[in-house]
Amino acid sequence: MKTNLQSVVKQTSDTLRSAPVPGRSNVNNPVALEKFERLDFATLLRPGTGALRPMALLLTLAFAFATTASAQTNTAKEVTPLAPGDYSNWIELGGGGYFSSGDKAQFQRRSMFQDGAFGGIESLHLEDRVGERGTITLDGRSIFDNHDYLMKLRVSEPDKGYFEFGFSGFRTWYDGSGGYFPGGTNHSFSLYNEELFVDRDNFWFETGLRLPNVPEITFRFSQETRDGKKDSTIWGDTIRLGIAGANNARGIVPSFLKLDEVRTTLALDLKHRLSKTDFGAGLRYEDMSLDNTRNIHRRPGELTGSVTVAADRFVTQRETVHSDMFNAHGFTTTRFNDKSMLSFGGSYTRLETDIGGSRIYGSDYDAVYDPLFARRQQRDVGFFNLSGGTVLDQYVGNMSYRYAPMPAFVIVPSLRVEHMDQHGIAEMTETDFGAAPARAVLTENLINTHERGFTDLSGALELRYTGFTNWVLYTRGEWLVGEGNSRERQADADPDVAPALIERDTDSTRFTQKYVAGVNWYPLRRLNMSAQYYHKARANSYDHRLDLTPNAPPSGNRYPAYLTDQDFTTDDMNFRVTVRPLNNLTLVSRYDFQLSTVDTRADALAEMQSAEVTSHIFSQSVSWSPFARLYLQGNVSYALDQTETPFNDFIGSATNNIVPKSENNYWNAGATAGFALDDRTDLNVQYNYYRADNFTDNSAFSMPYGSDTEEHMITATLSRQITSRLRWSLKYAYLTYQDNASGGNNDFDAHLVYTSIQYRF
Repeated sequence: MKTNLQSVVKQTSDTLRSAPVPGRSNVNNPVALEKFERLDFATLLRPGTGALRPMALLLTLAFAFATTASAQTNTAKEVTPLAPGDYSNWIELGGGGYFSSGDKAQFQRRSMFQDGAFGGIESLHLEDRVGERGTITLDGRSIFDNHDYLMKLRVSEPDKGYFEFGFSGFRTWYDGSGGYFPGGTNHSFSLYNEELFVDRDNFWFETGLRLPNVPEITFRFSQETRDGKKDSTIWGDTIRLGIAGANNARGIVPSFLKLDEVRTTLALDLKHRLSKTDFGAGLRYEDMSLDNTRNIHRRPGELTGSVTVAADRFVTQRETVHSDMFNAHGFTTTRFNDKSMLSFGGSYTRLETDIGGSRIYGSDYDAVYDPLFARRQQRDVGFFNLSGGTVLDQYVGNMSYRYAPMPAFVIVPSLRVEHMDQHGIAEMTETDFGAAPARAVLTENLINTHERGFTDLSGALELRYTGFTNWVLYTRGEWLVGEGNSRERQADADPDVAPALIERDTDSTRFTQKYVAGVNWYPLRRLNMSAQYYHKARANSYDHRLDLTPNAPPSGNRYPAYLTDQDFTTDDMNFRVTVRPLNNLTLVSRYDFQLSTVDTRADALAEMQSAEVTSHIFSQSVSWSPFARLYLQGNVSYALDQTETPFNDFIGSATNNIVPKSENNYWNAGATAGFALDDRTDLNVQYNYYRADNFTDNSAFSMPYGSDTEEHMITATLSRQITSRLRWSLKYAYLTYQDNASGGNNDFDAHLVYTSIQYRF
């Protein structure tokens, strides 16, 4: 990095020496040159000097280049446009930062940037020849303090092969805040640092053999990791809300997930052509290890008061999984002639999984199970010593045939068969506690076995016709029939205890059908329209040959075998119109509508519609370039989305408004303007707007749900081509976010100032 920066420094110094002063074309720019050469670059480049010194260097360079730019004349001859292939190497440096006020965690989640200063190498590309025809390329990126890295090295030789290895990493930010209760005391909880993040890293190596008349061989190794914390919506409960009555507990206490995951993949693929047929085969092995925890704080601070026993306790649910997956697949594609092509494919996958974990209540996270834990409560159900695993075998085969009996007409039938077998076993010690005041310890050793299998046969037929002038007609049908079986048994692990707690044997059948029809029409050179409609239906039927739980009324325990039929139906249509009334004006209008229903029949109960989802989306975009130096773009969309269930219509003081209609209506709008200030300087301004107003305050009955959010963002970017090798840009952005559903706790304002410079060589 130091060598590259020194090259930039030398190039800049040379540029400053040759930059003319206005009115004195043959004299260099002494003021800018003196300021630039006085910089102590040895100090600025010294390792360990922190993030501010690279930023100081970048800002000083930006100042020097801006001074140079203002000193140069604005004639087109000063910058020679790059020809294709010229200066194919480059380095781009950037620095700046976001500076926010308000909820920093929410800002970082919305922007996916760290609050504060960051910078480094935005983009690095180096390439050179190897031998007569080979190439070596290096691509990189390193943004310090934002965990944004990339390094990729690739060496390739035509008709021989290539190898590549690299590393990439990026950070995803999350807001660890919990819920907000608008009733009573307008309460929320902040129990820990809510600026959560997960780092995702990937290291890979790949090589390929590409010899003439020899099968292509590709091998790839990769290892991906996920490490960090993210928020969870399984919140803890509290009664410290200032509301009276028995129904005074609400789940608003924040919780989080702690992730530690590693996935290693090996893949080998071969491909070859013989005459008119392409052959391919591959092997894939994947090893995955997960050690994750879900961390919940229940009834924080409730050590004294209205409860007779302290209720403040922590729950840690640990989930460990280790899996091995092996896959073998192959395919053939034969092109008989220009009219017909036949393809076959097959795949076999085996997945073996080992599980472990626990759910333990204690005085802090990651507690050890203590049956005499002082704050234990009735129905604090947990477990420990979980062990077991599953084995899954999957077989897939497919075939497709493309036939064009005439140039304007194409028929594509296809067929797919899938069979899956899965069986698993799990053992654990379940823990619980009895009623106060004794809160007796209850434990039970359980064993659960599960077997599941299904076979699906699916087919599709696609037709496309272009024989009518300016028309494209297409239709597609898909069908699936399948049957399966599921067996489950859970009982005491003691073989002397005979009766099972859960036991069922269920046969199932399913039938899915989907029909698509669409048309594209181009009546005029400046006008085109398209429309599409599809209908999709899925019918599931269940025959419970064995079920230990009685389902006839007034049974209060119907789990797990109580559904007998469940049907899903979706109708969707959309229209799009694109028109160009002027050479420099384009309008695109679109409308989407979707209606989905779920009909359910339970054992010994009448069929009912359990859900209806309705969606409308209207969108419009405009592109206009009134003259050569200016372009304008704008777009707006409005979505109406609503889900209704039978519970929405229940009437009574105990149930009214507990589950209101679920609405997800929102506005999105944006505008962009670009203006060429001169032959070397461009200004770009963007504005984005988001608004959702679906919040329902039913805190008197249950948790309030919905969104009441408004967001504005404006950015302005100034860029200048200083020389044919050197380009500089400066960016400013302002972002404001208001979330009334959180009581303003998630509101923030943020400013971005960022500058970058690119040098090509």
